[in-house]
Amino acid sequence: MMITAKRACALIAFLSAVCAGAAAQSTDVQTFPPLLQAPHRTPSNVARDPYRHPAPTLAFFGIRPDSTVVEILPGSAGYYLEILAPWLRDKGQYIAANRDGSQPQYMADHQKLLDRLGKEPALYDKVHVVPFRADRHAIAPPGTVDAVISFRNLHNWMEQGELQESLKIIYMALKPGGILGIVDHRGRTDLSQEAQIASGYVREDVAIALIEKAGFRLQAQSEVNANPKDSKDHPEGVWTLPPVYRLKDLDRAKYAAIGESDRFTLRFVKP
Repeated sequence: MMITAKRACALIAFLSAVCAGAAAQSTDVQTFPPLLQAPHRTPSNVARDPYRHPAPTLAFFGIRPDSTVVEILPGSAGYYLEILAPWLRDKGQYIAANRDGSQPQYMADHQKLLDRLGKEPALYDKVHVVPFRADRHAIAPPGTVDAVISFRNLHNWMEQGELQESLKIIYMALKPGGILGIVDHRGRTDLSQEAQIASGYVREDVAIALIEKAGFRLQAQSEVNANPKDSKDHPEGVWTLPPVYRLKDLDRAKYAAIGESDRFTLRFVKP
């Protein structure tokens, strides 16, 4: 079929519009560095930036200023909360899915989170806090969330036998095409998952299989949070390393030189 000049121009215009729309759905990594320089960020969180790579991590997850985002268990430290909540305040929505009271040992920290939000309304007055534990509570109305992000939670859910229940409630909240972003401590492939779960490490292949079992589809993997210095054989598991330093001053310089744990970064989509 002959393509006339008029038809060619129309085709070019159509393709340009499609490309522009695709660009609008993505987030460039350069969007985030200015957020990291915000004066309200706590020094202890800023100190974690070289290990947690927040700008490329958030760009990889495709978070946009108009996104509805649920962060699972941000805690009072609020590493990603203090980056995302002010940025999403005007056009999007940040939802903190935090403690539900069923584990009393965490409630003091939960109250610290609530106090922090209340003390800084200019930043956090639109943050929506909801209870989370396994599948006991809906974290948002079904099919309303653009992205759910979870940092270093899988190993706890696996150890507590609550992984599939947690993934179920996340799946329900996401829109079709919504993103689940996961970062966790990457375990050794020469050991079974059972042999290293108490150390906080999770085999990446096991994590992918279990998350896909819950209905998600793996869309992409990133090495942005990889750390080849992590030998994954520490006396107190991942908690030997910063920022916890469970051994306190014992071999502290050695573990500081390693940095935070080796981590996988995975993006899943709800079909």
